[in-house]
Amino acid sequence: MTLNKNTICLWYDRHAEEAAQFYSKTFPDSCVGGVHRAPADNPSCKAGDVLTVEFTVMGIPCIGLNGGPGVKHNWAFSFQVATNDQEETDRYWNAIVADGGEESQCGWCKDRWGINWQITPVALTQAVTGPDAAVAKRVFDAMMQMKKIDVSEIEAAVRG
Repeated sequence: MTLNKNTICLWYDRHAEEAAQFYSKTFPDSCVGGVHRAPADNPSCKAGDVLTVEFTVMGIPCIGLNGGPGVKHNWAFSFQVATNDQEETDRYWNAIVADGGEESQCGWCKDRWGINWQITPVALTQAVTGPDAAVAKRVFDAMMQMKKIDVSEIEAAVRG
């Protein structure tokens, strides 16, 4: 087990390894590292069950803890993924919301394990944070009407 100075710990009911495998297949610079089994029975699992999984999501070190039910994820934590175009936006969004995930507003979605994601095209970020306040407002107003971000609508809002 490699110890990083800072590692994000994500609590799962019992599917940390499945989630880590999904992330490693879905996102670049992602992989699954060590899978560690419980040395003894504990409140969340039996001896020999997967207790923790080391993984990386887009270069960010994480550890998945199969901590059992009762702890739910919320919007206070999310992975924000910058995308270059609509194809990349669609690919990540569709993978996350498929098979039990959920769409939300303004580029936010949730995977089937309850982890929140922001799939954010670079065009949106640049327009909203750019120097032209009128453009930023138009783009922000357009974004507020969307679930998955539509890059062509963002570009149209930029043009006015």
